Amino acid sequence: MRELVVLSGKGGTGKTSIVGSLAALAENKVMADCDVDAADLHLLLNPSVKQTEEFWSGQTAFIDSEKCTKCGLCVKLCRFDAIKNYKVDPIACEGCGFCSHICPVEAIKMQDNMAGYLFISDTKYGPLVHAKLGIAQENSGKLVAKVRQEAKKLAAESGAEYIICDGPPGIGCPVVSSLSGANMALLVIEPTLSGIHDMERVIGVCHHFNIPALVCINKYDINEENSREIERYCKTQNVEVVAKIPFDNVVTEAMVKGIPVVEYSESAVSKEIKSLWQNVLKSLSSK
Repeated sequence: MRELVVLSGKGGTGKTSIVGSLAALAENKVMADCDVDAADLHLLLNPSVKQTEEFWSGQTAFIDSEKCTKCGLCVKLCRFDAIKNYKVDPIACEGCGFCSHICPVEAIKMQDNMAGYLFISDTKYGPLVHAKLGIAQENSGKLVAKVRQEAKKLAAESGAEYIICDGPPGIGCPVVSSLSGANMALLVIEPTLSGIHDMERVIGVCHHFNIPALVCINKYDINEENSREIERYCKTQNVEVVAKIPFDNVVTEAMVKGIPVVEYSESAVSKEIKSLWQNVLKSLSSK
């Protein structure tokens, strides 16, 4: 079993569109959407949910009105201003638990927090594990780990050869959680100054965790000088550029239809993504 994590360093690079096409191209695999803060892979894969599981993480304070003497100590000491009229605002509460420790009559208790949902679904391309984090909820790194755990379990049960993960943008906790222990990272980069900057950061994260990385330059022809700069930098970092996908409105058309672009049209984009997957397969098989 080989696990490929597709990252971008920043949002909006076309990462999920490419993952949707890889899902259509790859055989004998399980897909996982690890971008739980803003999951959108399901929009391309049209899953049929088979199993739903609640995700509990963190705690929120609760004031027992019958025990509360309204002494005002919790209101005064809560640095997040989460207690108003001796009621806790669950959005403002950070779950630190300080108020429960300083309440003189033990009227404040910490309650477990239902933070989101995890889904196991079927698609025409194979099984998909995805999740939805609740509004203003945290601990997305923990939910990412849960998504990957379920994907590995499904892959083991079905004898799948590959797990393809649509990772979150950036370099924070969710990225670390999706990347650690993977066999390879595919970085989807756009040829902009911010794209280059964030590529450098995410390559640094891959090197830190000793994860082999490949780079795909998406919309490379919107700024070919920046694309050449990406290639030069990758060469210094011993990172292979395995695809240069041209800009084409057909990608937007396919996205509007809710279809992976490789199934929507035999365009130059589709041909390059197919070549990309073959290059990824060669690199995965050698690791």
